[in-house]
Amino acid sequence: MAEILKGKPVADALDEVTAETVRKLKEKGMVPVLAILRVGERSDDVSYERGALKKCKKVGVKVRSVVLPADVEQDKFYQLLDELNNDDSVHGILLLRPLPWQLDNEKARNYLRADKDVDGCTDGSLTGIFVNKKIGFAPCTAQAVMETLKHYGIDVAGKKVAVIGRSLVVGKPLALLLMNANATVTVCHSKTEDVSAITREADIIVSCSGQLESVTAEYVRAGQTVIDVGIGYNDRKQKLCGDVLYEEVEPLVQAITPVPGGIGSVTTSVLVSHVVQAALRK
Repeated sequence: MAEILKGKPVADALDEVTAETVRKLKEKGMVPVLAILRVGERSDDVSYERGALKKCKKVGVKVRSVVLPADVEQDKFYQLLDELNNDDSVHGILLLRPLPWQLDNEKARNYLRADKDVDGCTDGSLTGIFVNKKIGFAPCTAQAVMETLKHYGIDVAGKKVAVIGRSLVVGKPLALLLMNANATVTVCHSKTEDVSAITREADIIVSCSGQLESVTAEYVRAGQTVIDVGIGYNDRKQKLCGDVLYEEVEPLVQAITPVPGGIGSVTTSVLVSHVVQAALRK
């Protein structure tokens, strides 16, 4: 039986540190503030916003929620972003995406100031990971993987890590974070030949491809740690599943994250910790 790397203990530990930092900041007269900008009423956006609000309340971070209609004009949208960028009382901005068709997602994400980009979506934040400097913040899910490995005492230095997926949200930034922590990283993607041969050689496998239950028993061996970042609804099983075929892989490896209840539950704690770090930097 593998060790189950649950996300809740990781999130609780992060929240405890964040809450203590908030307390100390408040003693000095500073209250960390997160601005959440949502355009429209997409159910996944509303759900993520609700989770962020709950987490902020738990640790003492103040939230300013701004909701715009789905048909908002570009000028009004960017005027509001300007106001949030230039408001010194706002330490972090969470821009919920994707945006409606009339708003350019690429332009919008890079319109944010990198030092307020607590979701790690701007090119400035990604550059900071590349050069290993504190310019903005890492994408929250990628950072959540690193926090989970750290919490469970899994040292990546000198280890072979196979990352399946190369998105800007998880795969690419995570590969850089792992290299910054002295791991030896191989990034696999849709054009990689014989992915399973690569993953079997790794000490740690991180799957963030979004391909439901694509990592099967043939991808793993004994002694490995498997981190499953994917999540989606399996119509056949009528439940949420990850990239990993859990019932096949779990009996074979040393440690594995569950879905749900794994990396996803750490992500919001990382987001809120970034808000507090932004306030500290200021």
